[in-house]
Amino acid sequence: MSVGEKMLDLLFPPKCPFCQKILDNPRAPLCRSCHPKLPWLEGKAGERKIDFTDGCFSPLAYRDLVPEAIQRYKFSRVKALGRPFAALMARCLDSQRLEGVDLICWAPLSKKRRRERGFDQAELLAREVGRLLSIPAAPVLQKTRNTAPQSGLEDEYARRANARGVYRLATGVALSGKRVVLVDDVVTSGSTLSECAALLHQGGASQVFCLTLAQARKDRV
Repeated sequence: MSVGEKMLDLLFPPKCPFCQKILDNPRAPLCRSCHPKLPWLEGKAGERKIDFTDGCFSPLAYRDLVPEAIQRYKFSRVKALGRPFAALMARCLDSQRLEGVDLICWAPLSKKRRRERGFDQAELLAREVGRLLSIPAAPVLQKTRNTAPQSGLEDEYARRANARGVYRLATGVALSGKRVVLVDDVVTSGSTLSECAALLHQGGASQVFCLTLAQARKDRV
C-alpha cells in the first residue's frame, strides 16, 4: 500500500458497500457481517447463457442487500463503491480460469447519461477489474443515442427493442482473434450484453465472455 493510499484511508475510511459501516480491514471489499448475508452465486448458479457470448459470469444475485448497494453506486454517484465491487468481480472472473484473455471492455452509457451521472459505472468496474487482473481495458464500444434505462423496462421484448441498434464499434478498433471480456453492472434479460457481444464478434473477436456484478433472474428468488 502506498503512502498516499494510507493517508486516504485515514482521512476517508473505506466503508462496506452493503451496510456502509467502516471496514476493520480497509483493503477488504466488504465487512465480515455482510459476507454471509449476501446472495452469492457459486459454480453453475453464477453462469448465464447470453446470445453471441461464450458465457456470462456473476458473483451475486440481484436481491437482498445487493440492489440498494448498486443503486447507491449508480444513482447517488458513490464512485468509491466501484473498487470493492470490481474486486468481487475480479475474483469471480479469476475463478473461471479463462486462459489468454486479451482485453476487457464495457457496455457504455450514452454521452447524455454519462454527463447526468458524472461517470460511467461499467467503465469504472471494467478498468478496475483489468487493473486487478493485469488485463488491458479499452473503450471498444460506443452508444450512439440515449435510450430509456433498461432497469425501468419489465418486459423482455421491450428491453431487446430498447438495446437494438444503439451501439457501434469505436473507430479503429482491432479485435481480430482476440478473447474479450465484456463488463456491465447487472444482467437481467441479457439484451444489452447480447447486442454488444454481436458487435464485438463483427469486429473480429474470437470469443466474448461477459462479467457482471449481479444477475437478476425472475426464475431465481
